Amino acid sequence: MKLISGGVTAAKGFRAAGVHAGVKAGSSADKNDLAMILCDTEASAAGVYTMNRVKAAPIYVTMEHLENGSARGIIANSGNANACAPLGHENAVKMCEAAASATGLRPEDFIVCSTGVIGQTLNVSVIENACPTLASLLSRDGSGDAAAAIMTTDTHSKEVSIEFTIGGKTCRMGAIAKGSGMIHPNMATMLLFITTDAKVEPAVLQAALSSVVPATFNQISVDGDTSTNDTVLLLASGLSGAEVQPGTADYDTFVAALTQVAEQLSRELAGDGEGATKLLECIVTGAPDLLTARAVSKSVIHSALFKAAMFGEDANWGRVLCAIGYTPGDFDISKTAVRLKSKA
Repeated sequence: MKLISGGVTAAKGFRAAGVHAGVKAGSSADKNDLAMILCDTEASAAGVYTMNRVKAAPIYVTMEHLENGSARGIIANSGNANACAPLGHENAVKMCEAAASATGLRPEDFIVCSTGVIGQTLNVSVIENACPTLASLLSRDGSGDAAAAIMTTDTHSKEVSIEFTIGGKTCRMGAIAKGSGMIHPNMATMLLFITTDAKVEPAVLQAALSSVVPATFNQISVDGDTSTNDTVLLLASGLSGAEVQPGTADYDTFVAALTQVAEQLSRELAGDGEGATKLLECIVTGAPDLLTARAVSKSVIHSALFKAAMFGEDANWGRVLCAIGYTPGDFDISKTAVRLKSKA
C-alpha cells in the first residue's frame, strides 16, 4: 500500500466540491461551509454513527436513505449541526432535495450530514441557493475544497488517500474528515467520508467498516464529550473492477487499507483537538484479551490528570497507573509496567 494524492476523489468515479453558502450568519465569505461528494455511478454504501442517544436529524435521514445499501452522493454543511433544532428533519430532507435538484438525481440518492452549533434552526435556504453552484464545481480536484467546507474549529483540513492491489487490480481509497472538539470514544465530533473504487457488496462493506471503527475512531478522546452528529460513511463505486468477497485474502487486504486510512485520520483528529499541544498514544501489551487492552488504553488517554501532566511535560507515570487501576476488567495490576516514550 502506498500513499497517493487526491483525497476523497482519488478513487475512480468520485468528484467533490466545496463552496461558501453562508450557513452561519456573519461567517467569512472565504470559509467554505457546504460540501458535496458525488459518484458517477450508484455506489455501495455503509455508515457508522454516534452512540449518543441524542442524534441530529441528518443521521436519521441518512440511515433511512441507506436502508437499501446504496447512494450516489453526500451533501454536508458546517456552521450548524441541525441537532435538537426546530424543523430538523424537514431541513435535512430539504438538503437532499436541493442536492438532487442540482444534479438531476433523486433525494434518496443522497446522504446528509451537518456539523456546528447545536439547537439553532438551520438556514436551509442558503444551502438550497448554493447547491446549483456547488454541483457545477464538482471535479476530480475538489477534495480539498470539500475538506475545508466541513471544518469547524479544526486548525487544518484532513485528507488521506492510498493505493493498493486486489486480485491483481489497482484500487484506491481516499477520505476527508473533520473533528476537533467533542471528541471521545464511541465516535468523535467527526464527519468522515471515505470512498473507494473496489467492488464491494453493501453488507460486506458494512461489515468491513464496522470491524475497523472500534479499534480506530472509537479509541480516540480529547475532551470526553460524545457528539450528536458523529458519522462515518464509506462509499464504493466498484469502478476498479476489483471485487472483494468476504473470507478471502482480498477482503483482508481491503480491511487493512481501510484500517490504514482510519488510523491516520484518527491520529489527525486527536492531534488537532481543541487546545491540544501534543498527541498521546497508549500501546497496551500483555493484556488478557483485546477488550481489556482497549479499555486500559482508553482510560489512560482519557485521564485528565495524565493529560495535564503531559501538557506540563511532567513524566508523572503514577497517573498512568491510576488510570489503569480504575479500568473495568479482570487483570493483575501488580504485574503492570509503564514506559513513557517521546516520538519528538
